[in-house]
Amino acid sequence: MANALRGTKFNLKGQLSLYTGKVRDVYNINGDYLLMVVSDRISAFDVVMPKGIPYKGQVLNQIASKFLDATSDIVPNWKIDSPDPNVTVGHMAKPYKVEMVIRGYLTGHAWREYREGKRELCGVAMPDGLKEHDRFPEPIITPTTKADVGHDEDIPREEILSSGLVSEEEYVQLEDYTRKLFQRGTEMAADMGLILVDTKYEFGSSDGKILLIDEIHTPDSSRYFYADGYQERQDGGEQQKQLSKEFVRQWLIGNGFQGKEGQKVPDMPESFIKEVSERYIELFENITGEAFVKADTSSIEQRILKNINEFISR
Repeated sequence: MANALRGTKFNLKGQLSLYTGKVRDVYNINGDYLLMVVSDRISAFDVVMPKGIPYKGQVLNQIASKFLDATSDIVPNWKIDSPDPNVTVGHMAKPYKVEMVIRGYLTGHAWREYREGKRELCGVAMPDGLKEHDRFPEPIITPTTKADVGHDEDIPREEILSSGLVSEEEYVQLEDYTRKLFQRGTEMAADMGLILVDTKYEFGSSDGKILLIDEIHTPDSSRYFYADGYQERQDGGEQQKQLSKEFVRQWLIGNGFQGKEGQKVPDMPESFIKEVSERYIELFENITGEAFVKADTSSIEQRILKNINEFISR
């Protein structure tokens, strides 16, 4: 089985700091730009799993890179270059402390809330009479707080504004960008025979300008269904065929873990890790329409460091 990149601790030229997130290692270079290494770590229910997933970081980085380029006419983004399959270098930005979640379908967290009888999510009404995976009449925006550690929490628009997390003028712009990005992502997915079900976007500010930051339209931040047979499956009460991290969550739930206090993370067998890796590669090929070219993982950290140093020297 291929090696998985669990993390990096490089000492780079001009490095001022290293921030280690759930999946990404983010290096501040000279206070001028961020260098983001996308690891093969996988998180679910805001908990990082003990084992990595081979090629997952490459999949995430290359999908995000493609969609950042494909949406730069809608909103400027942080990307400067991608010098390695697992690395993106971009502009510094001060992140907004909210994540803009947009949902086109009643799936995942929204469905779990709906199933418990709730008809409102983040102050947004959800119609009666829907079943799991039904399409909303219009996509709904359900923001969450962006937690440095622990769980992100649903937060209504009114609370975002009243708490001063984002000004009203900025928030209106964030909502507008979110809807336009989701529409573009929906169109690109449809071209590939997929449905973009829901996703999240992160934004930051730089020199008074809003930038799209981090990843976009990846299987970690988004959920996709296969369009072919979607309606037939809904009508027949069958589960949808989906390409996302949800199947990992379902496996964990089935093994007694939902990130709650006192629960132990189950050990992922090698066969399941291999299946997860293959699913990530499948999504890459389905959403991009390109064959996935596996990067050399024999000495993955040395490869990444070599490519980073060559970029910095330029």
